[in-house]
Amino acid sequence: MMKPIKKAVFPVAGMGTRFLPATKANPKEMLPVVDKPLIQYAANEAVAAGVDTLIFVTGRHKRAIEDHFDGAYELERELEAKGKQKMLEVLKGILPDHVKCVFIRQSEALGLGHAVLCARPVVNDEPFAVILADDLINFAEKPCLSQMVDVYRYQHCSVLGTEIVPMDEVSAYGVVAGSEVRPGLMEVSGIVEKPKKEDAPSNCAVVGRYILTPRIFDLLESTPRGAGNEYQLTDAIAALLKEERVLSYNFEGRRFDCGSKLGYLKAQVEFALEHEEVGADFSDFLEELAERREKVVPLKKNA
Repeated sequence: MMKPIKKAVFPVAGMGTRFLPATKANPKEMLPVVDKPLIQYAANEAVAAGVDTLIFVTGRHKRAIEDHFDGAYELERELEAKGKQKMLEVLKGILPDHVKCVFIRQSEALGLGHAVLCARPVVNDEPFAVILADDLINFAEKPCLSQMVDVYRYQHCSVLGTEIVPMDEVSAYGVVAGSEVRPGLMEVSGIVEKPKKEDAPSNCAVVGRYILTPRIFDLLESTPRGAGNEYQLTDAIAALLKEERVLSYNFEGRRFDCGSKLGYLKAQVEFALEHEEVGADFSDFLEELAERREKVVPLKKNA
């Protein structure tokens, strides 16, 4: 029997240059969507899937992530003294008491594959999940990782979270090829990192969700540097395909690429509209904004 998924790796050592200057002193994973930072959405998704050990692979200037998941006793006492019970409960509820956080420093940014390899001493000989906080996934019934854990429990092998993207966008992803097991589930026969449109084996793209067997660590150690002169997780998965069964799963939900400004703004709008506290008022504001924009008469261009 395969071991259950109890550990999740969060590679959070990236510099977040696309959001400068906002990320000059603040990790991109701490950028808020409404009232929670991206990394908390990712951590909550892992906990909902049964994970009890969160492994953060960090770099310089990432202390805010550790502080976020640490206790804040002075703030808790102040909220309690002022009778702000609801805020106190929110603060204490960031993570359940049984969940453990481990922080590992990635001393040099050598790629996603290297970041995952840094987690080996904590993961040990167990299957594990990898979550990229940049990919924020909204869902109707079950979080993305929970869906993938269900597949893993039945299929007993590595599972890659995927979605169908336009062919014009495949060069931004790892792209898989394979044969369909059932609708939305494919047995992977090949994977290519950021192919040109004409070279892509499909438009089924890997997003920031993985369930991997521990064999991936040995392969990461022996796989040479790839695209961008970095150690690519995709290259190690390609080697894993020669030894083990790997599936791709088209998750149910809507993904927002919060590593891009447009994707981040779209996430803000959707999550704000669904927020129980501000959703109704925000919807009214958007309607008013749309009406105001319709009334604006565009300036005529010079002939």
